[in-house]
Amino acid sequence: MLPLKGLTVVALEQAVAAPFATARLADAGATVLKFERPGGDFARGYDDVAAGQSSYFVWLNRGKTSVLADLATDDGMTRLREALATADVLVCNFRPGALGRLGFTDEVLARDYPRLIACIISGYGTDGPMADRKAYDLLIQAESGLCSITGGPSEPSRVGVSVVDIATGATAHAAILEALIARGITGRGALIGVSMFDVMADWLTVPLLNHEGGKSPRRVGLAHPSIAPYGVFTTKDDVQILISIQSEREWAALARDFLADATLAKDPELSNNVARVRHRDRCDALVAAAFAGRSADDAEAALALADIAFARVNDMGGLSAHPHLRRITVETVNGPVSYPAPGARVKGADRTYGPVPPLPTTE
Repeated sequence: MLPLKGLTVVALEQAVAAPFATARLADAGATVLKFERPGGDFARGYDDVAAGQSSYFVWLNRGKTSVLADLATDDGMTRLREALATADVLVCNFRPGALGRLGFTDEVLARDYPRLIACIISGYGTDGPMADRKAYDLLIQAESGLCSITGGPSEPSRVGVSVVDIATGATAHAAILEALIARGITGRGALIGVSMFDVMADWLTVPLLNHEGGKSPRRVGLAHPSIAPYGVFTTKDDVQILISIQSEREWAALARDFLADATLAKDPELSNNVARVRHRDRCDALVAAAFAGRSADDAEAALALADIAFARVNDMGGLSAHPHLRRITVETVNGPVSYPAPGARVKGADRTYGPVPPLPTTE
């Protein structure tokens, strides 16, 4: 049996962060009632590449039941109250203060739904000067400083996926599961707040501490700001390969077996990571010359023999054809759609995934 079978989740959600969390709950067997306003979750209109439907919506709403309800009407509110009366979890990422304006303040939730686990996702939390500000993924990437350390030397860049939304959804998912375990012990629900800004600030701990320690990180493209050699090098047949050296033992192996110069392991300018970062230009030039003299196949064989971590710099075509890409197929109103499987696998408990709900035509 699926681990969350029998649990009911009420989802007042849109876009990506909350749907990411509730999709994982649905995958685990929970009944997820996705309340959608007339016109539906605006993520339904983000694109049309998944059998004529939004890739975001198809990805993040499998296995849910869509409930069309205008919460500005008495009928819509009645449907919501009826659902909450038997719900185990409430997830909401409506704009700041929306849940309270609907009458579900923290005090009301604690009093009227003592076993309910309510998870409220916001941009900046419930207090502070920016608490009422709307927030979306790229806005938080910018505000948190993530963009300042992403991209090449010339300009900041966004991360190529909705990393803030995904990180926030994953954080909410974990917090909800913790609260469900706690409720099984105490019998009491919980009120959880997850701020997109808090999540990103947590993830940015290392670059922040480097900045506050006087070594503010620079944008270095496909390289690591504090480890060398850790970056992309080009073979003589124009294939880009990224390598990562994590220890002095690995550096010695690279020097001996790939660079063909074991003395580099003892060179004062290269013998430890701090020195190699300080002399990154020299270090990278040595590695680049070794790659330039080999084909991609030869370089990969030599790196594997030396037990050095490496990867090809693929594009989406490379991912689509990758031998390690696992897929699931979900049903939609426009036919089946195949896309990457969730990362966690439980031995002996292969899962099936529910269909993507159409938007109901009437309430």
